[in-house]
Formats: sequence, C-alpha cells, structure tokens
Amino acid sequence: MTGLRLYGRYAAVSLRSQLQYRASVVMQSIGAFMVTVVEFLGMWALFDRFGQVRGWTLPEVALFYGMISISWSLCDALGRGFEVFGTMVKAGDFDRVLVRPRSTVLQLLGVELTLRRIGRFTQGVLVLGYAIASLDVDLSVPRALLVLAAIIGSICVFLGLLVLQATTAFWTTETLEVWHAFTYGGVTMSQYPLSIYRSWFRDLFTYIIPLGCVNYLPGLAILGHPDPLGTPVIVQWLAPLAGPVFLVLALQVWKIGVRHYRSTGS
Repeated sequence: MTGLRLYGRYAAVSLRSQLQYRASVVMQSIGAFMVTVVEFLGMWALFDRFGQVRGWTLPEVALFYGMISISWSLCDALGRGFEVFGTMVKAGDFDRVLVRPRSTVLQLLGVELTLRRIGRFTQGVLVLGYAIASLDVDLSVPRALLVLAAIIGSICVFLGLLVLQATTAFWTTETLEVWHAFTYGGVTMSQYPLSIYRSWFRDLFTYIIPLGCVNYLPGLAILGHPDPLGTPVIVQWLAPLAGPVFLVLALQVWKIGVRHYRSTGS
C-alpha cells in the first residue's frame, strides 16, 4: 500500500507538470486520436472492398482492434520510464534510482504518466463500442469481466516487452530499436485475428510473446466465435492469465540486468 501511495504521488506530480501546458496536451491528444482514426479508416476501406478476410467481418475484427488499442494506450502511458531507460543508463541517472529505498520498477513506472495517450485510448473505446453494438454481443457479467481481463493481460504483456527492452540497455547502453518490432508491431499484429497469419508467426505470438493469448483467444470467447485453430473454449477463458505470467518472467530478467549494471555508459 505504501508503494501504491508513492506511485499515486508520482502520477499526480507528472499530471500537474503536463497540465502546465494544457493546449499542448490537448493538441497532442487530438493528433493521436486523428492518427488512429485514419488507421481504422484504412481497415474499413479494406473490408469495404473485400467484405471479409478469411471469414472475419469488420465488426469482429474491430473487437480485437479496440481491445488492443485500449491496452497499448494504457501501457504506453504507464511505461514511459522503461521506454527512455537507455538515456538514463547513458547519463548514469540510474545510480540515483538505485540509492533510493524503493523498487526500481516502481520508480521507473513513476517517471511519467503520459496524458496525451488519452487520444488513442478514446479511439480504442469508440471502436470497441462500435464492435459490441454492431455484433449485438450479449455482454453478460462474465463476458464483461473477460474483456477487462483481456485488456489487463495485454497491458501486462506490453509492459513485459518494455521491461525486456529496457533490460537490454544494461549491456548495449542504447535502447535497441528491434524491440519496436514486438511492441508497435505487436499492436498491429493483434488488430487482426491470429488465425489469418502463418503458423510460425502464430507460434511466435502465442508461445513466446503471448499477445495472441491475451487478445485473440479471449476475443473468440467474447464473440462466441469458434476458433479456426481448434482452441478449446476453456483455454480461451483462461488465456489472459498468460499476461501476468509473462510480466513476472520479464521482471526476473530485469533483476538479472540490474545486477549487471556498471554505472554510466558515457
């Protein structure tokens, strides 16, 4: 509870500092909203031309799109400290984090709560609402909880990827851009059903980076859609648990990286 109160103070300080420039926050949020709207219009144009993609309709795909957009926007807002960790290592600023009597992970999560991500979050909520309304999904309490679990599980996977990205900076100093293939690339991949991809690609994003587990499989259960890959329904309901497991494993790798920290890389 002490850690949560401390994070609350970090978040409050971050929000106050950003709200000193309200017009900037509003314009950046609107810009992010418009960019993602254009992105979804591209998806709409695809389905308007072809009608369906391997049996999937636009409202069905919109459900996956909306959930992953909400998840990534929240993770991107929370995990800014891990994204910029390479500069912290280079400048030796991580030394100050280590001497404070608090978790390094908590302190990095508190670096910034990025308010402008509300633009993408809003767009994701609107797309998810469109999907649910268009499909006439029976959003019972269990299914509503599954939507929430899928979003939380996806946030955990994305945070785990950001933690692993930051961990590599202990050895490379600079943050490796290759990780964007799994973060930003993972967002794009998860906007479509996993079944449309090749088998090796599905295996990568199911068993190694479990974005398919936390977004695609719960989405099937919410839609009541049979899985073309033959996944049992019980697995679809339990799949969001892969997110917290992945995050815990990533944090263990982080601890190894912290033990190998050798101060400034400049």
